[in-house]
Amino acid sequence: MKAQILKSFGGPEAFELQDVAMPVPQAGQVLVRVHATSINPLDYQVRRGDYPDYVPLPAITGHDVSGVVESVGPGVTSFVPGDEVWYTPQIFDGDGSYAEYHVASEKIIGKKPASLSHLEAASLTLVGGTAWEALVVRAGLRVGESILIHGGAGGVGHVAIQVAKAIGAKVFTTVREDNFEFAQSLGADVTIDYTKEDYVDAILRETDGNGVDVIFDTIGGNTLAKSADALAQLGRVVSIVDIAQPQNLIEAWGKNASYHFVFTRQNRGKLDELSTLIERGQLRPHVGAVYSLADIPLAHARLENPDNGLRGKIAIKVAP
Repeated sequence: MKAQILKSFGGPEAFELQDVAMPVPQAGQVLVRVHATSINPLDYQVRRGDYPDYVPLPAITGHDVSGVVESVGPGVTSFVPGDEVWYTPQIFDGDGSYAEYHVASEKIIGKKPASLSHLEAASLTLVGGTAWEALVVRAGLRVGESILIHGGAGGVGHVAIQVAKAIGAKVFTTVREDNFEFAQSLGADVTIDYTKEDYVDAILRETDGNGVDVIFDTIGGNTLAKSADALAQLGRVVSIVDIAQPQNLIEAWGKNASYHFVFTRQNRGKLDELSTLIERGQLRPHVGAVYSLADIPLAHARLENPDNGLRGKIAIKVAP
């Protein structure tokens, strides 16, 4: 089978398309022919060497799969060959999805929603699971509450807006002005151009000085400290970004705030919850660009460029 092999940590040129042996499913495992995968910030972080202790080289990386079951190992009862499935491979545990075939435990695999194409489904597994984990499991966002979602036009952000609206929250989001219409089409109630206005000032103005109940951090920097200024009493901050620098949380202390740091866990339950939202018409991923398996280095370079002009996700078409 063809696979993109990460030979060394570095730039997009560190990948090499090679012929490698097809994996064989063991007990409790499923062999999937990968029809599509996608690119996430986690992917280029792995590639450039942010987590060297967890990724032995050479490696097949990638964190999204949508495809068709090719065969199953002993003891598998949930799937049969021909089933359309979607999932996120176990992060930092075995080969990833940049290949024509992938093996995974049946416990983390879900039935692909019929209304989604493989490109759409592969664009949702990691970011959808992350948004669900952050907003539902960790923040406990409730009907009638308010949330600020940073980066509402991005991969995780554009899904988080839809999940928050499905819950029944009022959604604020930071995006560039040229993405206002896109964010509003997803359900955002208030859009803030972070290049022209301080989001804390905007939130306090829009909430009569009360702040929001939840802030979802997808951008990093000093967001953990600064978010406290836009947070309501007993508010919650959820971050999916590495903590790269010490931050003073004295203002959060005064708000009796709680902070949650999310590393997405793989399981079928979250995929099934997302499938329910999709079936109800409350969630749909946006594919902003499509590349081939051979062009994964180009896809990495584009996503890593802060001026990439993307909305939603970059999907990778694997199967012809």
